[in-house]
Amino acid sequence: MNLIVRLLVGALAFWAATSLVSGVSVNGTAWSYLWVALLFGVINGIIGSIIKLLTLPAILLSLGLFAFVINAAMLMLTARWSSALDVTDFWSALAASLIISVVTTIINRAIKSQRS
Repeated sequence: MNLIVRLLVGALAFWAATSLVSGVSVNGTAWSYLWVALLFGVINGIIGSIIKLLTLPAILLSLGLFAFVINAAMLMLTARWSSALDVTDFWSALAASLIISVVTTIINRAIKSQRS
């Protein structure tokens, strides 16, 4: 059940990012948002974790801000591997990754506080 909730939160975060950032778009219906959220979660969970571990000194020196750059790169990689997601440039990916991070954090904390 937790996985389904995370997938729905990710899809909602992608919807918010595509609504606010003009350089990022998801082609298709709600199923496309769910597919992109699932693919981004897998890519960010596997490849993103390895890259964050390898670039840990840069993340520490930038007080965690370099993690957003890595998330933007993972978003661009997701766009490359999925025909449903289009990202025009790095700056759009960076803005979208910030929005996705903020939306997922807010919703996850709201869900967590309701369960407690």
